[in-house]
Amino acid sequence: MKTKTIILIVIALAIIILVKNKNDNIVIPKEAIRIRIIANTNNQNDINEKLKVKKKVESELYELLKNVKNIDDARRIINANLNRLNIVIDNTTNYDYKMNFGKNYFPEKYYKGVLYDAGKYESLVITLGEGSGDNWWCVLFPPLCLLEGNENTEDVTYQFFVKEMLDKYF
Repeated sequence: MKTKTIILIVIALAIIILVKNKNDNIVIPKEAIRIRIIANTNNQNDINEKLKVKKKVESELYELLKNVKNIDDARRIINANLNRLNIVIDNTTNYDYKMNFGKNYFPEKYYKGVLYDAGKYESLVITLGEGSGDNWWCVLFPPLCLLEGNENTEDVTYQFFVKEMLDKYF
């Protein structure tokens, strides 16, 4: 009976350690550039419009940043292509919008087992209309959400890619 109890405790501890280490793989590095797209409101039409803009902007940013190896080059390329991104957004939506690349506020977010503190982060933020709806966000550099040929960021893919990018860039 004691042996079974000890084995169960060891297995439980091993699972806790593995889960903790798995979550550690998805922490955003301190030196990162985020992207955030905020919907006008939470009505379905506005959410659909946000997703349409997300898809087009994400595709454009992938092309711009796919070969970037350091954050300084990423900053330079994003800054140099803000007009290009404006054209993409103008051709995608009729909504009024604001776009800002710099230090932008992100609310606290619990995502995939990690609590991200609220604060100002280097980011590209696109606000559609009033910007009172839900937002989509991800990391532009390292390119955690700009996966070639991958339109979703499922847990397994995301966690694997984050670990791969952290190993590659940091």
